[in-house]
Amino acid sequence: MNKVKILIAYHSGYGHTKKQAESVAAGVTSVAGVGVQMVNVADLNDHVWQALEEADAIIFGSPTYMGGVSADFKKFADTSSKPWYEQKWKNKIAGGFTNSATMNGDKGSTIQYLMTFAMQHSMIWIGTGLMPSNKSTATRNDVNYIGGFSGALAQSPSDLGPDAGPLPGDLETARLYGERLATITKQFKGIA
Repeated sequence: MNKVKILIAYHSGYGHTKKQAESVAAGVTSVAGVGVQMVNVADLNDHVWQALEEADAIIFGSPTYMGGVSADFKKFADTSSKPWYEQKWKNKIAGGFTNSATMNGDKGSTIQYLMTFAMQHSMIWIGTGLMPSNKSTATRNDVNYIGGFSGALAQSPSDLGPDAGPLPGDLETARLYGERLATITKQFKGIA
């Protein structure tokens, strides 16, 4: 039985961000004693709200559309006012990830939104803890090539499906981030 519960609350318009979410989940489950549940926030119901309340950590994910989160993710955030008012997520570990079609794509705005959203819920935000791949010998498939510190970043071509992106380096970055979030959540709960 898993002693630690982590929920990934994400939206994916074309499947790229879902693929990134699955890599985050793989990282989470690589840590012994940690379970993960993935929830597409476009499919909310009472069971999802209950699972969010029971989670020890919540990892938020959204594609970056027009410099911010998707409309479906924003709707989820807006409807979280009841748990916000009752501070149901207070002191839970939080993290976030995003994907866009370009290398920059203003992904930083999306991560900042996710971080602010978590802070409004009195959560504890965890960054990637990954150094960027920024040397002359770096390749596009290196870990943290895009250079995200606040959250995991990925890039996928807009004219190709999730079979072509995110690239392996971005998916490994997401996996390592999920592993870090799971490890820190266990430490926070005092579980060795």
